[in-house]
Amino acid sequence: MMLCCGATAAADDDLGLDDVAGEGGVKTAGYLQFDLARTYGGQDHWSMARSRAEVSATGGDSVKWKISGRADADAVFAIDSGFYPDAVRRDQQYQFHLRETYADFSLGDVDFRFGRQHIVWGEMVGLFFADVVSARDLRTFFLPDFEQLRIPQWATRAEYYFGETHAELIWIPVPSYDNIGKPGAEFYPLRRDAKVLGEAKPDNSLGNTNWGARLSRMVGGWDVSGFYYRSMDVAQTFYFTGLSGGQAEFQPRHERISQVGATVTKDFGDFVLKGETVHSRGRKFNTQNPLDAPNGLVDQDTIDYVVGVDIPAFNDGRVNLQYFARRMLDYDARTGFERTEGGASVLVGTRLAKNWQAEALYVSMLNRNDYMFRPKLIWSANKSTRVVFGVDAFGGAANGIFGRYADRDRVYTEARWSF
Repeated sequence: MMLCCGATAAADDDLGLDDVAGEGGVKTAGYLQFDLARTYGGQDHWSMARSRAEVSATGGDSVKWKISGRADADAVFAIDSGFYPDAVRRDQQYQFHLRETYADFSLGDVDFRFGRQHIVWGEMVGLFFADVVSARDLRTFFLPDFEQLRIPQWATRAEYYFGETHAELIWIPVPSYDNIGKPGAEFYPLRRDAKVLGEAKPDNSLGNTNWGARLSRMVGGWDVSGFYYRSMDVAQTFYFTGLSGGQAEFQPRHERISQVGATVTKDFGDFVLKGETVHSRGRKFNTQNPLDAPNGLVDQDTIDYVVGVDIPAFNDGRVNLQYFARRMLDYDARTGFERTEGGASVLVGTRLAKNWQAEALYVSMLNRNDYMFRPKLIWSANKSTRVVFGVDAFGGAANGIFGRYADRDRVYTEARWSF
């Protein structure tokens, strides 16, 4: 399962031609943000002092367009000089990313989008399940909001509406993949001292392109969708390549996988019910002892599923409850997982005063003592300025999704000005 621990809910990202500036005009927007974090778990150190700027321009008439980019500079590598390896500093100190950059137009009843874009198929709070197309920047784990976490894909996308039915086709000729950073980074998925070769990304051949289709429809008040997606997996598989100095050495690679999934949403008035399920074929999972299997991997088809309710509560607040699980269909105990691994999340948010909100997210895996807790205060000074104060705490088994970062507990603040 793909966990995302931000509290922002994903929503269907239709082409939205009317949302782009029309009548030939050009509109600009963006934000400036500063993130400061101090890790107090394990070795006390500054873990982020990042300045971020993102700017976009939209325009056009019959053909509408958007261009956007993001620039980062992280001073933490000067503040705590020497704490992180040079490879991490080179990877994260200064960055520029081309964000959504595309053109929209229509031919008859079909809407097209060509370019770098977000394609969002999932709708759960804080979780990636049916959102299979998105690549993610995981160098700060799943902590950022979805809007900052997702990496756009270079894609061709066509949408057609007939009655209450919506059909969508996508082709991704040059896929983007999860960015996990370099060994020794704060949230690298392997131990800080792990020996890892450079990531082997698939070449840009026709056989390595991604494609998929999605169909959705309102049925008796239920918003139901189904999809098929054939792709090079955005997530890395760590191949065991041998022993180096008596220590296991790995290389991140990507598998060719196929996924069939469905989503459902129903507004009952007093609460909103949501569910998602995805069957994945072609993935490989690491064994606890890499010498137990070729490349230290075993094939495992899986079914991921999640159900949740969103309930308005408190003072302009809400409560969100979710249960999620992954079931191994061809279970192999050498992975160290149980046949079914389940978890639950609770998100509580409320308004404290005119400009103040409080929010807390707790996520736990139920098969082991493995959890993450994220309380935060949000001050909205005005419509364009927001300041967040929060804590990210992890705990549990050392091989757990969250427990592996038990020494990365941190306090942080985020200041953002939008324009």
